[in-house]
Amino acid sequence: MRNDETLAHGDETFAHGDETFAKGAQAGLPVVLGYLGIGLAAGVVERAAGLSYAEILLLSMVLYAGSAQFVVTSMVSLASPLSAIVLTVFFVNLRHLLLAAALAPYFRRLPAWKNALLGLQLTDETFVVAVGRFASHPPTGAAWMAGLNLAAYSTWATANLAGALFSAQFAGSAANTKVLGFALPCMFAGLLVLQLAARPQVRVGLAVALFSAALAVAVQASHPGPWAVIGATLCGATLGLALERWTSAPNSSR
Repeated sequence: MRNDETLAHGDETFAHGDETFAKGAQAGLPVVLGYLGIGLAAGVVERAAGLSYAEILLLSMVLYAGSAQFVVTSMVSLASPLSAIVLTVFFVNLRHLLLAAALAPYFRRLPAWKNALLGLQLTDETFVVAVGRFASHPPTGAAWMAGLNLAAYSTWATANLAGALFSAQFAGSAANTKVLGFALPCMFAGLLVLQLAARPQVRVGLAVALFSAALAVAVQASHPGPWAVIGATLCGATLGLALERWTSAPNSSR
């Protein structure tokens, strides 16, 4: 009995030791590398639009959303009304409510203020990393998620400011910022590989990824527009759910 209790206590200690702030920051390394490139590009574009260094840093820290920041920058350069900018950013970032709701059950034991802080710093990329880990290792506290969020958050703000400071090096060369833009899809590709490697059923994830990519390309070729990616994502998620239920049905019937 004592040996069993000792082993159980050892496993619990290992689990808590694997959920430290440092481990969360380490898990965010793929996101950090991706944010360096796209953050530099955002800073260059924001500086070219006439924003000051203080405004760029404030925008990256308060708004903290790559797609929304590019939208705000373009709308500011076009002298769009403030109400239109706020409404556009609201709809662009509305998906974060769904991301936060998906992770909320894992943190239901935490105080409301900790949940609010974790939700405010959640992004598409940190969500992918977190949901992949929590599927097999549910969190017991906020330290790991805080490390992941703060590593990405600080990198994004620093990269934005660095891009603004070195914007003169990119002046008159749009090709340079386009090269930096490839950091975002490369980062998502890396996260996809990590997700597939962590899943027990690699074939299901790979089939969904190939199906979604092929559908997005086909729809974009026939009917160009942003709905190609949205439609492919919804169809791919539906296919993935159906395949997981179908493959797990024999095991559950046993």
